[in-house]
Amino acid sequence: VHDVGVYAGQVGGNQAGVVVGGEADGLAGQEFIGGVTAQMHHGVGTEALADPVIEGQVLMRWRDAGVGVQQFFIHLPAPWRLEDYDFTAQPSVDPALMRDLASCRFATDATNVLLIGPPGVGKTHLAIALGHAAVDAGLRTYYCTAADLAARCRRAALEGRWATTMRFFNGPTVLIIDELGYLPMPAEDANALFQVISQRYLRGSIILTTNRGVASWGDIFDDTTIAAAMLDRLLHRSVVFNITGDSYRMRAHQARNRQLTPRGGHT
Repeated sequence: VHDVGVYAGQVGGNQAGVVVGGEADGLAGQEFIGGVTAQMHHGVGTEALADPVIEGQVLMRWRDAGVGVQQFFIHLPAPWRLEDYDFTAQPSVDPALMRDLASCRFATDATNVLLIGPPGVGKTHLAIALGHAAVDAGLRTYYCTAADLAARCRRAALEGRWATTMRFFNGPTVLIIDELGYLPMPAEDANALFQVISQRYLRGSIILTTNRGVASWGDIFDDTTIAAAMLDRLLHRSVVFNITGDSYRMRAHQARNRQLTPRGGHT
């Protein structure tokens, strides 16, 4: 499954389109799983499965097919875990606080997590690691980039699915919004992001990564009023990391260059 907006899963240890636990009881169960997966590949899923009525029908059909349902979550784009993060390379990240966040207690009172820092310091790694921890805790989790969220909302408005899409983004207990600030957001996209943040305020947690400090958010949206309104809701109940340090990618690039440089000479 390549689209991060498709529910991902595991059937007997193999990746499939839907997360289930154990194996299907007989051919009917296997065919049902395959059918749901095929439907998702053709665009049935995401918003539809976020609807509690449709979700309940899907779960009932799984049980009728003899499938043991253990988890139901959105596929994360990488397998990164917290133990894979190099805290020694980024001393501005408190490992004890990050491990406490991995307990997912922050989600019980809809606390947000903001990861702020320049490119390459591991913001996305930490966000995805917390996403995996949330999934392990049985929490519905969804990952998207800020650009993906804006594009989906823009498309929904054109197709008359705005309300459905807003319900979809309000559904997960933990919503991960990655890479805010790398691309400018026109007024329409900024309004969509504000609506998502506003409807989740005090109801669901947001893990957000951005390369812009909060004082620069007006530059992202070209509208200081909407930037202030977003920050007011995000920061009211939040944990904020300002990550400094060198880029992991640049350090790896420099290490490769050192390996390729002849001793006593230049490349």
